[in-house]
Amino acid sequence: MPDEDRELVGRARRGDLAAFEQLVRTHQQRMFTLAFRVTGGYEDAAEIVQDAFVAAWRGLGSFRGESRFRTWLTSITVNLSRNRLDQIRLRRKSEPVSLDDPVETADGLLPHEAVSGAPSALEQLERHEVRRHVQGCIAALIPEFREVLVLRDMEEYSYEEIATVLRLSGGTVRSRISRAREAVRECLKRVIGV
Repeated sequence: MPDEDRELVGRARRGDLAAFEQLVRTHQQRMFTLAFRVTGGYEDAAEIVQDAFVAAWRGLGSFRGESRFRTWLTSITVNLSRNRLDQIRLRRKSEPVSLDDPVETADGLLPHEAVSGAPSALEQLERHEVRRHVQGCIAALIPEFREVLVLRDMEEYSYEEIATVLRLSGGTVRSRISRAREAVRECLKRVIGV
């Protein structure tokens, strides 16, 4: 098992809850960030990570150790994030929408009337706007592109790890990353002319 968590995984398999708790402490922030970037929701990401660790605890006996523990846990988190996105889409289709409701953005809920605040420095505003547009363009990607882009460019997983996590060939991973990056570039050209 080529994994820095090998000893903890072995102990956890033998029922050592303290070892598993250490695995949770080691990986929970990274898994939360991943789930949040894929789903865009804080509460959704928190639930996904909790479910991912429960699934990992229950599935330790089936973990073969052919990949790193982190890679296996990432696979569980990505699958649960996909399921949550499907649930969100179904829920949104069936919910009525009011024109008076606040608009949901990547930065939270935006009320229809902008709250006046003290002006910030132009540079900070521009950076915030660009970051917001980039997040919006990433959020607009189809899930298959968003997943690979988040895993590669934000979480810094290797192409091989991404292929393992998503159960894809290396060529498919490279192709999706390339197409996702191109889609983000095109989106940014339309939105801010970059």
